[in-house]
Amino acid sequence: MIQLTLVAGARPNFMKIAPIVHAIQAKQQAGFHISFRLIHTGQHYDKKMSGDFFEQLNIPEPHANLGGGGGTQAEQTAAIMVAFEKELIAHRPDLVIVVGDVTSTLSCSIAAKKLVIDVAHVEGGIRSGDLSMPEEINRMVTDSITDHFFTTSEIANNNLRRLGFDDSSIHFVGNTMIDTLIANMPRFKKPDGELFDQLAAGKYFVMTMHRPANVDQEEKLKHMIDAILDGTGDLPIVFPVHPRTAKNLEQLGISSPRLHMTEPLSYLEFNYLVKNAKGVITDSGGITEEASVMNIPCITLRDNTERAETVELGTNELVGTNPANLAPYLKKLMAGEWKSYQGIPLWDGKTSERIVSKIIDLYS
Repeated sequence: MIQLTLVAGARPNFMKIAPIVHAIQAKQQAGFHISFRLIHTGQHYDKKMSGDFFEQLNIPEPHANLGGGGGTQAEQTAAIMVAFEKELIAHRPDLVIVVGDVTSTLSCSIAAKKLVIDVAHVEGGIRSGDLSMPEEINRMVTDSITDHFFTTSEIANNNLRRLGFDDSSIHFVGNTMIDTLIANMPRFKKPDGELFDQLAAGKYFVMTMHRPANVDQEEKLKHMIDAILDGTGDLPIVFPVHPRTAKNLEQLGISSPRLHMTEPLSYLEFNYLVKNAKGVITDSGGITEEASVMNIPCITLRDNTERAETVELGTNELVGTNPANLAPYLKKLMAGEWKSYQGIPLWDGKTSERIVSKIIDLYS
């Protein structure tokens, strides 16, 4: 019996883990001897991550919640490591699977390796080159002790080769986030409310902003919102707002009848909006992947990206964090002259099947 422990710490992690759970369950039904424990580290407490969230993704409630949220980066890292070590001692697996680049990814990898348990990193090898981002530190440290890398692109493969990793540990499988996207696209649903009833397909923008470089400097944030409003004609902008960002915007007195700040939305609701939007303006990495596959123009308000394939083959453009850069990109988008999705290799909805098949080959 192959025993796996799957780790998730933040909401996007569960979107990456969900299709792996489904692929394991399919193998179980086919008679393979493979089992799993799903562990939520509790890194992010999210009231929307209730039973409804797991129901939307069609995955079981986690077997354990480690309650590792709150505190500084160091406090959170330590709390998750201590709790996860206890979990592993009580339920020792053959392999720990971590996804993405959050604090939990780093903490659980270290705890597992200290107990001489193999680690697989889903999304291994991606890099932004920006050491001011906690996520980049998490990626670098996790990859340095990983046994098996499940990669999303040839760019990630080459990053790992340059670091001296052998091809026998690098498994190019595609993107599990896209598995979740493709599986759930028929289930996307319009959010409830008068605002959403009034939105016409292709005639509004979706915006997300949460990175400190964009939201923590008041004047810069104001200039960025002004530049977005200036460049989007008379179209509505739907902005599901992180609580910290909402507070900053309120203090700045930023408002416009076209700027609709909403509560955070569920996965199915948010992606419904993206799929029907004229374009997306974001500083999130994952959204650039989803927008690309849905062939929706995407403007990224960052100076670097760990997902270069979304720029090379997707619909993403890296605009930077200077509000002055926005105008020509928005002009091009509004004119309908944006590039189209070219297709990213293995982003086909079957990544998780490849991951689980490879694990069975490696650990049977």
